[in-house]
Amino acid sequence: MKSKTLAFIGCGNMAASLINGLVADGYDPDKIMASDPDTEKLAQITKLCGIHSTTDNTEAVEFAQVLVIAVKPQALEQVAIGIAPAVQKSKPLVISIAAGVLEQDLENWLDGDVALVRTMPNTPAMIQVGATVLHANSRVDSDQKDLAESILRAVGLTQWVENESMIDAVTALSGSGPAYFFLVMEAMETAAVELGLPEETAHLLTLQTALGAARMAMESSDTPATLRERVTSPGGTTEAALQSFEDDGLRDIFLQALTKARDRSQELSKLLGSG
Repeated sequence: MKSKTLAFIGCGNMAASLINGLVADGYDPDKIMASDPDTEKLAQITKLCGIHSTTDNTEAVEFAQVLVIAVKPQALEQVAIGIAPAVQKSKPLVISIAAGVLEQDLENWLDGDVALVRTMPNTPAMIQVGATVLHANSRVDSDQKDLAESILRAVGLTQWVENESMIDAVTALSGSGPAYFFLVMEAMETAAVELGLPEETAHLLTLQTALGAARMAMESSDTPATLRERVTSPGGTTEAALQSFEDDGLRDIFLQALTKARDRSQELSKLLGSG
């Protein structure tokens, strides 16, 4: 898998994180190229990872057996149309990490008949602890699926979904999810300060508690519900707090929030598509 030539169109934070993760995992930098109009970004990633770089997207496509498109969703149509002739000539596996852009729209912009994997990574990928969901179109074979998965695993956990429509729910869960946890941490800190703790103490205890809970959940075979029950003593402080959450409809609040995020993801996909 690490013998394939790999090119990135767009060298923002997510692409740079993938490149860093791949090189750290032993991918040959000589087989990686990045293309971006920002020469400063290219100079930084070239110096850091020793890869090839170019400002010419067509050159990147011609270099690549695997092409990762990592431009902003609003710019994707123009970029895809510009590289379509080169893609049709060399037929690379195309991996899209552009949020909200449907496979059919990207295929149309690339003139069709493209082996395409659409992915939805989240921001913790920038520190190699991301969660990325992938969906492959019908032209992607099993070897190409393995290759796409191995590339995205460089920045964390990967999961496949059977239907592209599931990516809207994924966007609501893991795509937007880090912000939900940041909000919970922010609210816990604020409440702790209101209860009299110094700000620094409230901050550090909140972060360590969040880290500890996540580690426990990741390393346990039990469900979060079971773990919650185990740390909740009848008549104790934890039970009092959890009952307050239940009384205030916390579960319904999350359901409504994720539903709104899912619906907005669907709306944005329609807006980004050209029809």
